[in-house]
Amino acid sequence: MHFPFPWQIALVLLVILVIFGASRLPELGKSLGEGIRNFKKGLSEEEEENPKLNKKEDE
Repeated sequence: MHFPFPWQIALVLLVILVIFGASRLPELGKSLGEGIRNFKKGLSEEEEENPKLNKKEDE
């Protein structure tokens, strides 16, 4: 698997900074964190609601 070089990561971060601007980056980070948190919450709620999923895990 090919891992990105440090200069490639820096280039991507620079492009993101130019596109969104420094003032919007904290807002984007917060939105991304909330989205991930809600996704994980939805997954755990579905496992609790659907007993067939839990039964398959036990076997």
